[in-house]
This record gives sequence, C-alpha cells and structure tokens, in this order.
Amino acid sequence: MSAQLEQKVLDTLKGIDDPVKGTDIVSAGMVLGLQTKDGHVAFTIDIGDPARAKDFEPIRAAAEKAVHALEGVLSVTAVLTAEKPASAQAPQQGRPQPQQQGALMPDVKSIIAVSSGKGGVGKSTTSVNLALALAAKGLKVGLLDADIYGPSIPRMLGLAGQQPFSLDGKILEPMENHGIKCMSIGFLVEEDTAMIWRGPMVMGALEQLMRDVNWGALDVLVVDMPPGTGDVQLTMAQKVPLTGSVIVSTPQDIALLDTRKGLNMFRKVEIPVFGIVENMSYFSCPHCGERTDIFSHGGARQTAEAQGADFLGEIPLDIKIRETSDGGQPIVVSDPDSEHAKAYKAIADKVWYKALEQLGASKGPKIVFD
Repeated sequence: MSAQLEQKVLDTLKGIDDPVKGTDIVSAGMVLGLQTKDGHVAFTIDIGDPARAKDFEPIRAAAEKAVHALEGVLSVTAVLTAEKPASAQAPQQGRPQPQQQGALMPDVKSIIAVSSGKGGVGKSTTSVNLALALAAKGLKVGLLDADIYGPSIPRMLGLAGQQPFSLDGKILEPMENHGIKCMSIGFLVEEDTAMIWRGPMVMGALEQLMRDVNWGALDVLVVDMPPGTGDVQLTMAQKVPLTGSVIVSTPQDIALLDTRKGLNMFRKVEIPVFGIVENMSYFSCPHCGERTDIFSHGGARQTAEAQGADFLGEIPLDIKIRETSDGGQPIVVSDPDSEHAKAYKAIADKVWYKALEQLGASKGPKIVFD
C-alpha cells in the first residue's frame, strides 16, 4: 500500500509545474525524500536557489493541496529546500539573529536544548526524564525530538507505532503521554526507516516540526538535539530564541573532549549553557552493592569547573533507568520516589531556576522613578 501511495503522490505531483524550468517538478528532479506512512505523506521540493523561496511558496502550497486530495491521505507535509549558492555571503561571527523570532512557537515561554558532543551518552534518556521532572513541578511541558536521523522519543514515551492526526489537514496535533506533549519525525516514518536526507531537507523537516504542530501554550519546550555540533544546532539558534542549553556527557576523556567542543559551540552562538550532566557516572552492583566507576567518575564536574560552567548533577549507570526508558515508562514517572528519579528532579530544579533567571523572572519587579 505504501508503494502504491508513493506512486500516486508522484503521479499527482507531475501535474505541478515549475514555470521557470517549463516542466513538472517530478520530471525536473525537484521532489526528494518522499515518505508515506499510514496516510501521512512528507516530501521536499528542492528549488535550487534560495532566492526563489518566496515565489515558489504558492507552488509548494498547490502541491500540498493536490496530494492531500488523494484518497487515503490524512496529512501532507511539503518542505521547500535549497542549496545556498557558493557565492553567498558568510555569516558574521557571534550568535545568528533569530529569523521571525518566536513565530514558530509563539506561545512557548522557554526553550531548552539538551545536547551532547557525541552519541551514546544517554542524551535522549536525560531529555525525557528532564521533561517529565519539569512536568512534575506543575509546568506545561513539551518535548521536541530534533534528532531526525535517530529519533527515539516515541519509544521512550511509550508511543511507538502511533501517528499524529490533523484537525484541518494542515497543522498536526502533538502526541501526548505522561502529561507532556511531544513530536518526532519517528511518528511519521517507519521505525526502521533510514533517513537518507541532505542537510537542507533535515532543516526543513525540523522547522515544520516546530511550525506546523499545535504546541499551544507551554511553560517550557525541551529539545532533544542530535549529537555533535552541526546544522541542527545552528538552525535552532537561527530560528528560535533558545533560553539555554544542557550538555550531557559520560565521565571518560573521549566523551569530555567532545563535550568541550559542544560547550564552546553554544558559547560561540551566544546560547547560555546552563551546565553539564554526568550520565553513567558510576555503577552500583544490585546484588552486592559494590560500586564500580566503569567510565571513570567526576570528569564532567572537572570539565565544568575548568570551563567555567555549572555542574548540574550525576546520574548512575543503572538497569532500571534503561529498562524503564526502553519500556516507555521513564523512571521519573514509573518510580518517582526512587533515588534516580530524585536525581533527575534535582537537575530539573536547577535547570528551571536558570531558565527563570535567563527570562528575567527571578530579578524581581522593575522599579522606575520619574
């Protein structure tokens, strides 16, 4: 059925012409990254030159409308993308100015990015439990899975295999579980689908996950970033006013090298770094209680001190954290009184305090003398 729907979509898009090239957008090779899943369709239109974006928007809208009219199609996400010409002017140093600041999610008060210098350090587990710990404080919380190539939030929130719906065929309703809203590309493609997308396509998809989702009024949006220092981090700095960032690392030297790179990247684009979390900090044997520092211990705290950043806390390597995350019942909600849940909640307290500081809420009323 998926292959049949893909062909129907391509046949329909052959009726959409590019007036400049004088041919349809499929024959011109402009339709890329077509994905279909249970009636949800997503594709990218590569317009080549960014200067054409404004003129091509009606064509994008027409393509989206035509595909949405197909039988069996529930929602359509069409994204314009373009390779920037080699002659384009290089950006100035410092933080890129947000484009249409706040327009993507106007009712979200604060946005906190959870990042890591390298993969495999437990960043997504930290993101989920941090979001749930913030919700436990009574805050309205959203969780955006910005890891387009490796989305894991649907499974960790117990929502794997489910699909979002749209009330108007244009805006998706976020998925919800454990009291928080969430959205991920993992809801729109098969779980084992390899996302073989170029950078501009990833950026377009990420922007739509922010713009075309009914996030509503939120106190905080936690963003699970992909590992490293690349396009997604830069796009987030450009498109939305990030309140701050949290960096997750394991204690061993090889991970801390990349942690320092990530910290310096956020500082270069002038995003406040709230601090560093040491994950897999130590292992306590559940049978004998003996403690083993498998990945060393204390490296994140030492790095934070050396880099002038705050140390937010440490989370042990524990099978309960892994099992509850894999099972869609993260430990903050499945065992809220456990020591591990309390550790996440303590980190959430520090992060929220820093967010309020950054937003100016903790400075008290401004007194003006006439």
